[in-house]
Order: sequence, then C-alpha cells, then structure tokens
Amino acid sequence: MVGWCCPVLKKTFVMSVFDAFARLDAMRQQRPQPSPPAWLVVGLGNPDKKYDRTRHNTGFICLDEIAKELGTPIIRNKFDAMTADATIAGQRVLLMKPQTYMNLSGTSVEKAASFYKIPPQQIIVIFDDISLDTGRLRLRKKGSHGGHNGIRNIIDYLQTDEFPRIKVGVGAKPHPDYNLADWVLSAYTEDEMKKISEAAKKCLGAVEMIIRGEFEAAMSRYNG
Repeated sequence: MVGWCCPVLKKTFVMSVFDAFARLDAMRQQRPQPSPPAWLVVGLGNPDKKYDRTRHNTGFICLDEIAKELGTPIIRNKFDAMTADATIAGQRVLLMKPQTYMNLSGTSVEKAASFYKIPPQQIIVIFDDISLDTGRLRLRKKGSHGGHNGIRNIIDYLQTDEFPRIKVGVGAKPHPDYNLADWVLSAYTEDEMKKISEAAKKCLGAVEMIIRGEFEAAMSRYNG
C-alpha cells in the first residue's frame, strides 16, 4: 500500500486535519456569546425540604413559579445559590434562590452582583411580609428592612437599601404573644397556599414591568 508509507501523503493528511480543527475553533470564537445578566431576581427562603411550604419560604415559592412560567428550572448551583438564566422583558436575568439560609441571604446576592457588576437598582428581591394579608403584593423601590432578617443582611452586604422589592403578604401573627419565628416558619394551610400560588403567578408580570422601567404603573397594578 502507498498510504502511510508515503511521507508526503501523511503530512498532507495531518495538515488537513489540523486545518479543519483550526477552522472549527475559529468558527466557535466568531459565534456571538450570550450577554451576561443585567438583572438579578432573588427569591428569599431556607433551603431545607422541611421549609418548603412555610411562610418564610414565600420568596422561593414565587421564584419557582416565575421559573416554571419561563420554562427554565432553577437547578444550577452558583454563588451559594440555586440559579437559572432567563430572559425577561428583553433583558438577560439571573434567577436566584440563596442557599445560605435566610439570615445570610446577602452573601449570595453580593457575590452575583459583584461578579456581573449589577447595580442595586437592578436587583429585585421577592420575600414574605407579615404586615400584609396572605397573598397580597406590595412593590417598593427601596426602604428599610422592616425587621426582615433576609432583607437586613442584603442591605448590609450591598451597603444600600436602594433596591426594588416585591413583598408578598403571609398574614399577621394570630395574636401578639405568638412567637414571630414560630409564625414565619409555620406551614401554610391549603386555603392559604392557594392565595400564595395566585400571588406567585402575578410576580412575573410585576418583574416584567419593573425591568421595563414601569415601576409606578406596576405599583398601581399590583399594590393591593
């Protein structure tokens, strides 16, 4: 056989393979790379299974509903959070469920914000609020933590309270002497869960309007 016995043919074959790989590599480099997220949408909660249907995990519940509607499961572990990439209102968005437990939510948020250079004004946080009736929404552009430890920690890490938020009502304590921690860690009843599910379905619309710069209109539509 002539084949590999011929140095010229062997060299020609090797060069052809090399050229083919070089062309493939050049094509890969020319492909447009996906742009980094310009927004964070963060749902607050606690990671253990036992907290799934509790009041304090309302942020997780709402973010899961947003991800479901967008068809993008939140399954990637990054920035000490479960994350997913999404496009909302034409903008690249990172959905985040911090896995650091509620009181340290700021660690995940700050890591992602620093990595992607996302300003606080483009970080939307969804969380539970005991001052609102169950299932009621309230949007705010900024504000104090109001006693919510997850928001307190985010404010501490970002060094500002100027980030938009979507509060989801979980109902007030049954009576003044009821322990607050026990209340927010208590599970929803079936009727309450229906209200929270309805509220969760509204969250994507609220997020879309915020990202489009229609905050005032979103407040008019969703604040009760």
